[in-house]
Amino acid sequence: MSLVLTDVTDRVATLTLNNPDERNTLTAPMVEEILVAMDAFEADDGVGAVVVTGTPPAFCAGANLGNLSEASGDSLGVIYEGFLRIARSPLPTLAAVNGAAVGAGMNLALGCDVRIVADRAKLDTRFLQLGLHPGGGHTWMFRRIAGPQAAMAAVVFGQVLDGAEAERIGLAYTSVPGDDLLAFAHEFAAKAASAPRALAIEAKRTILAMADVADHPAAVERELTPQLWSTQQPWFAERLAALQSRISKR
Repeated sequence: MSLVLTDVTDRVATLTLNNPDERNTLTAPMVEEILVAMDAFEADDGVGAVVVTGTPPAFCAGANLGNLSEASGDSLGVIYEGFLRIARSPLPTLAAVNGAAVGAGMNLALGCDVRIVADRAKLDTRFLQLGLHPGGGHTWMFRRIAGPQAAMAAVVFGQVLDGAEAERIGLAYTSVPGDDLLAFAHEFAAKAASAPRALAIEAKRTILAMADVADHPAAVERELTPQLWSTQQPWFAERLAALQSRISKR
């Protein structure tokens, strides 16, 4: 059985963790399949965005904890790579959180650019409840996305978030009924995938770089080079001509 299922439809690639009997926990073999899938998506010019989800009932219930007491930095790094590889992708990425996202499973969702969460989903850091310090950049990602108070409430105070609460604190972009999740996520991702691939990649790179930009004038300067580059691309002339044609027919 494949531990990761892949599909590409309308330029949207879907990566589905597929070990439902173990609630899609991250293992070294699953991580290997994630790496292969992401390499293939990025090498395919027909892929413009990636949706990450899990075979029901869970999104990802964390890392396999079987021998964690014997873990080393290297062995943990193997598991971390499952979500870090997705976090590093230049392609726009969207987590469709359909069920429980626990520990490293939350890291998988946090590492995506946008999170769409089913109303019935449960996002649970659970590290402290297991007597374990957070890892994989969990506290940094959580705090960066939702702020220090939300991170403290979830990590230290053990608050478990459903879809509506994740949306309220800004951890998720939106919450939708579970039965609608995948269709909604695909339609959402298709808007990114419909843009010129290189342009979407460059825009994502710019947004991430803005974390280190000090003020508005510096932001204007940072955007100038890629904006000028985009005006010289064939897609810009084509899309501008199409827009002007539509306007002239009104």
